[in-house]
Parts: sequence; structure tokens; C-alpha cells
Amino acid sequence: MTNKIIRRSPVTFGPKPSTVENRGHWVVALEYEGEGDGPHLIDLSHCPRWDFQDGNLDKFKPVGISIPKQPGICVLSNGTLINRMNGTQAAVWHLSGEATDIPPETGYTDVTDATVFLAIMGRNAFAITEKLSALDLNDPARTPPFLIQGPFSHVPCQIVVMAGDRELPVILLACSRGYAHDMVDAILHAGHEFGLQPAGENVFKKWLEPLK
Repeated sequence: MTNKIIRRSPVTFGPKPSTVENRGHWVVALEYEGEGDGPHLIDLSHCPRWDFQDGNLDKFKPVGISIPKQPGICVLSNGTLINRMNGTQAAVWHLSGEATDIPPETGYTDVTDATVFLAIMGRNAFAITEKLSALDLNDPARTPPFLIQGPFSHVPCQIVVMAGDRELPVILLACSRGYAHDMVDAILHAGHEFGLQPAGENVFKKWLEPLK
């Protein structure tokens, strides 16, 4: 008898999604009732994420993409985001959400199940994040996408500002899975005055599609 594998997101919102999809053993929330025009909080924890470490990152091209040479720099190509973290480490985030085989080279670690992955997007997204972190995510001197590492709601996080447009900023956030419940509660509480609502993956993909 073959056991059916079920992978569960560490994120739970109050309302149940109105539309879901089974994908790669995940139940992916595609849409919620009453999503409105945003701002939105979106669970992307099903998107495959890899940590990659090597003493010479410049010689590697995960899924054919060159790793940025400077820490804090990110590159988006074909739905995959690569973030240079430091001299020997990079993060590879597959924003398309499709299952992807990890490369055979040593140095890769699949951290999908070990972390929570969220998107905060829409008008007033920066106003929401300013209530939870002293990190300058809206630095006009930096061009998105860029990576900032540091505390968000007192939790060590990787944060990528994907778009800084005033009408539709997009911020991605990854941290340890164990903080999922408290992190979601903190973000929803901070965003209440701005009308922050949970949304499904479809909202994020609609934004991502023209950039792929």
C-alpha cells in the first residue's frame, strides 16, 4: 500500500480559500473570497526554495542563471529569483511554484519545508512593513529586486523588495517555519488599518507573469 504524501503549509489564515489546486503534494490556495484591491498577504510556502553554499559561487549557474556577484543583489529570470546573501551563500526561490529537481552538485539544500514564504503586496505595503521592522525596505538608492537580511517582527528574515512602485510594491519574506503563526498574526494586525486581506497565489502570479 502506497502512502499518499501530503505537504502542508505552516501558514493558516482565518478564512478558507475559495479555490485550491493540488500541486506537487501541496494544497495551494489560488483564491479567497473578498480579496479586494489590496493590500494582500499571500502564502507562497509551496514554492520550491534552495539554499546554496560554495566557496566559489561565480562558477555556478543554478537552472542556467548566473548568481549575482555582490551580496544584496538579486536577479529574476524565467520565474526564478536568485539572491546573493554573502560571499559563499545564495538563495534560489522558484516563484512560479512548480516542482523543480534540485541540482546534483553538492552545496544545495532544499529548505522549502523548513521555512515560511510570504508576499506582502499592494498599496501601503511599505507602511505595513514599517510598523514591524526598522529595516529600510523603501530605500530610494536601491533598485529592486534587492535583498535585505535582518529582523522583521523580531525574527531573522530574508526580505526581497521585488517592486517599489508606490501603487503596487511587492515584498517577499522568508523565515524559519516555526515562526509562521506569529509572523502571519503580526503582519495581519499591522495591516488591519490599511485593509490588508489574505489572497491566493493567482494575485501574485498575475503580477509575476509579465516579468517571466
